[in-house]
Amino acid sequence: MRLMGQTVPFFKMQGCGNDFVAIDNREVRVPESVMSAWAKKVCARAFGVAADGIFFLENAPKGSGLDYRWHFYNNDGSRAEMCGNASRCAAKLAHAVGLAPEEHVFGTDAGPIKAQVFTEGENAGLVRVQLTKPKKLTLNAALRFKDDEFTVHSVDTGVPHAVVLVKNAAAVDVQTIGSVIRFHEHFQPAGTNVNFVQVTGPDSLICRTYERGVEAETYACGTGAVASQVVANSLGLTGPEVKVTTSGGEILGVILEDGKPYLQGAATLVFTGTLNLDALGLSL
Repeated sequence: MRLMGQTVPFFKMQGCGNDFVAIDNREVRVPESVMSAWAKKVCARAFGVAADGIFFLENAPKGSGLDYRWHFYNNDGSRAEMCGNASRCAAKLAHAVGLAPEEHVFGTDAGPIKAQVFTEGENAGLVRVQLTKPKKLTLNAALRFKDDEFTVHSVDTGVPHAVVLVKNAAAVDVQTIGSVIRFHEHFQPAGTNVNFVQVTGPDSLICRTYERGVEAETYACGTGAVASQVVANSLGLTGPEVKVTTSGGEILGVILEDGKPYLQGAATLVFTGTLNLDALGLSL
């Protein structure tokens, strides 16, 4: 096609409305040094594909015990240690392209992630991932901003998360309050994701998330759903297993078992396409 110069194939995936561009980097071989720039260009709305983030799948280093590894970036170009919904999309894609079996382990900046892709039975189409063990749990921190005070809980579920319990999640100004807490000095220099959580029962939560790196509310956040359950369970508000309703209306299952968090939900290939690198101002 005359309109196109150098091209690269891509996959567009979504997990509970959290959408991602995926690159099979085994043959494309985008250098790690330019992945951040690719994230900004490719994920841009209107001028690119439009997505919350991008991940690159590669062969695992020999002797690592991993089936493959990924590099994950938010749409602002920042590299993230982990992303729960993207990890389910990565597992689904890796299995589909023959990079890994249904049960496998892949490498992230947060550590190895165990995944299971369900192809049969009642869970067909779903993906379950075992995330890294939560750390740095802090409850009931009082944070002040001007004349307001927030009771904020926090935990690292692969990436840092703040959790604010609210009576009515639908009424929260996620953009304004989320931004205040995300950039609050208490969480500097790395900043934090911010979850506004309504406990609707011992086995159910509603969660709205302001995502660091996206700098806006997203339709879902897997590590945020896990962080919300870790906090709610630690406060005695929920049992070990909950269903989390996300902003996009999808349901994520979160299970805490022997200190290990499991995240389960749908992961869908939306479409495939070809990036025109000249149009995006990119090159290999």
